[in-house]
Amino acid sequence: MSEERSEDCQLLVVLFDVNPLWWGIKTLNKQPSITKCLDSILAFINSYRMLRHDNQVALIASHSTKSEFLYPMPDDNHKQLFADDDTKKINSIICENFKKLMEKGCGEADIKSDSLIAGSIAVALCYINRMMSQQKSRCKINSRILIIKASEDDASQYMSLMNCVFAAQKDGIVIDACVLGQNSGLLHQLCDMTDGLYLQVPQENALLQYLLTAFIMEASIRKDSLIISLKKSVSTESSMVHVDYRAACFCHRHLVEVGFVCSVCLSIFCQFSPICSTCETAFKPPVMAPKMRKKRNRNVQQAVDNITGET
Repeated sequence: MSEERSEDCQLLVVLFDVNPLWWGIKTLNKQPSITKCLDSILAFINSYRMLRHDNQVALIASHSTKSEFLYPMPDDNHKQLFADDDTKKINSIICENFKKLMEKGCGEADIKSDSLIAGSIAVALCYINRMMSQQKSRCKINSRILIIKASEDDASQYMSLMNCVFAAQKDGIVIDACVLGQNSGLLHQLCDMTDGLYLQVPQENALLQYLLTAFIMEASIRKDSLIISLKKSVSTESSMVHVDYRAACFCHRHLVEVGFVCSVCLSIFCQFSPICSTCETAFKPPVMAPKMRKKRNRNVQQAVDNITGET
């Protein structure tokens, strides 16, 4: 098994949440800025490329209104650079594309509390599928997606995220999540369903250390890692183990624990609707159980009749 693993090529697609609102608030509060986070990601990517000569990597920026490649560029037909001397060139390409994205993507229409995480995952899956179809050698490509998330969750992306999970499961793609902000229940579901690793960073200043410790190794080797095994054993009773599997309703996009499910298309609704808004199937309204009259005791009834008869 170790020989087969060594012959396989590795592809890591990193999704970087560059939400301008979230990072702008961080900068105003004099907390770690987005540029410092980008430096940590660059160091992580360079370390990952140096593990093996044929390791491939891609970086996608997840904005509040769009998703764009920072490396490799679509203009170059997503050409990968493998030489050791290309590290400086890759860093310059990523920094230049990052500056262009942030200069054009900080308008009033871009000020939103959430980012297009589902769209970025879909772009990453399409890129992985393209790289697998263009693979000419016999070696297999083991693909993995790492999401570095900062902004808040958006329940309206629930269905898109679930579709991405099903596509990733079909191709055997592992999805990892490194959360900088508040806990993300949606990403926790994605990681659990694809056998990935979910980690909420308690200290953003030590982001690079968490990336190198938990996410630089392959998913198959990571299961045997002592550090990750110890972390899982220590946090057995913590909230990391209990995954929030609440589903989002199709009517208001709210996370619900109990709801109504369409028997035809399995759509979830928080309130009863006589017609399914997804498949337009008509249902009968729920029948209310009739109130049963309590039967009086016969002796009591006879006593009441006798009293009424005497009067």
